[in-house]
Amino acid sequence: MMESQSNSEMLYRELGSTGETVSAIGLGGWHLSLKHVDEQLATRLVRTAIDRGITFMDNCWDYNDGVSEVRMGKALRDGYRDKVFLMTKIDGRSNKEAAKQLDESLRRLQVDYIDLVQYHEILRFEDPHRIFDPEGAHAVLLEAQKAGKVRHIGFTGHKDPYIHLHMLEVAEQHGFKFATAQMPLNVMDAHYRSFAKLVVPELVKRNIGILGMKSMANGILLRSNTVTPIECLHYALNLPTSVVITGMDSMEILDQAFEAVRTFRPMTEEQVQALLAKTAEAGSRGEFEPFKTSSIFDGTAENPDWLGEEPQRLQQLMSAG
Repeated sequence: MMESQSNSEMLYRELGSTGETVSAIGLGGWHLSLKHVDEQLATRLVRTAIDRGITFMDNCWDYNDGVSEVRMGKALRDGYRDKVFLMTKIDGRSNKEAAKQLDESLRRLQVDYIDLVQYHEILRFEDPHRIFDPEGAHAVLLEAQKAGKVRHIGFTGHKDPYIHLHMLEVAEQHGFKFATAQMPLNVMDAHYRSFAKLVVPELVKRNIGILGMKSMANGILLRSNTVTPIECLHYALNLPTSVVITGMDSMEILDQAFEAVRTFRPMTEEQVQALLAKTAEAGSRGEFEPFKTSSIFDGTAENPDWLGEEPQRLQQLMSAG
């Protein structure tokens, strides 16, 4: 992967085969509307991040009932929109739901196009089939891409690497190549249902942009008392990631991300193994990665209506009996 250091404090990498260059750290949108983050702080976090060289913005249609997108939209006014690569995610699996969510995201973000829209929470083996069904979300995003509302299409998930591989396979059967795939990449992942071991090599082979998330699992990982935040970010940056998306809910945490970039050097195999050895015991059963081992992180499980209806064809098959 190409790496270039500009005169800013940030590192920049190529985003798969999109021809885009993006900051190696991305600003996570979920944190922009946590209880202790007001709108003023959210704006300051986004604009400071951009002023200091972060270009990749992460968001999602369902984050905090849309407040995260609204706040990011406000922060991206006054010329900031043109300085970023803007990504959001939709949960809709059906034509109708996907179209509705995409329109809402565009409106909240106050933009006429989004650089990357990703299918969110690909957690079930049926998700790829629902999306690529003629009545599914993919038809909608392809239309939006033709209309210039969406530039690139990707997918995300946090549950199981085999489901990511299945998504790639179903897309391939439909003659489609994703621009990006997003997944948990952290110092615990290597020991349990590992995305780094199973999915990353596939993405590298296909030149699909790798977006890492949950480098500290919202702080849960740090409670294992095995690694520091900087080590967590260094590990994720050392993988062939295009972007490591991290939540920033204070100026101190924003500084920490820049410190991680400033001190990052490609790690030797010995350094990686030494770091993984520290987390082997804690990481072996997935307890510090509850997004893999519980449904607590699964917004679409709690809100199945976000997914939309199953294809009519299948409903007819069911009722034909």
